[in-house]
Amino acid sequence: MFYYLTLSKSLDIHPKHFGPKLREVIREKLIAETEGTCTGKYGYVVAVTKVDDIGRGRIRQDQSGFATFEVTYGCIVCRPYKGEVLDAVVTNVNKMGFFAQAGPLQLFVTQHLIPEEFEFDSADDNSWVSSDSITRIQGGTHVRVRIVGIKYDPTEVFCIATMKEDYLGVIGSDFA
Repeated sequence: MFYYLTLSKSLDIHPKHFGPKLREVIREKLIAETEGTCTGKYGYVVAVTKVDDIGRGRIRQDQSGFATFEVTYGCIVCRPYKGEVLDAVVTNVNKMGFFAQAGPLQLFVTQHLIPEEFEFDSADDNSWVSSDSITRIQGGTHVRVRIVGIKYDPTEVFCIATMKEDYLGVIGSDFA
């Protein structure tokens, strides 16, 4: 799920920042542009831990005065894999299943991957209710799921998950 990687990025710096604090400006801009973003190849960048190298700046030839610096940095990324078990919080429930959030990852559990003992109840609040009416899946419910499918887009990672296995299911809620 979490990995430490060394990546590189080109940063354009305005000429007003050229001076004794250039390294600080580059580090701050790197963190602002990188943390919280998603790359399809590596997953979500959770944190930039260190700046390994700042290359020599090259003045751009477009008459703007900007300089481009190649920065090599270490970071922690969140990349899920198929078969991984996660604890998540339900965010949205509908008759097709429910959406849940596990850190930066959005998960969808389809009705076919919810145990048969649950039925959809749209009476007061959309929720999935167990046959004994004790367990309820609604917004804010904590669930344990296993990832069965992953789709990588350039700007986000989307997962399909299941609750239909041993040791998976509802583990609590914000309402209890």
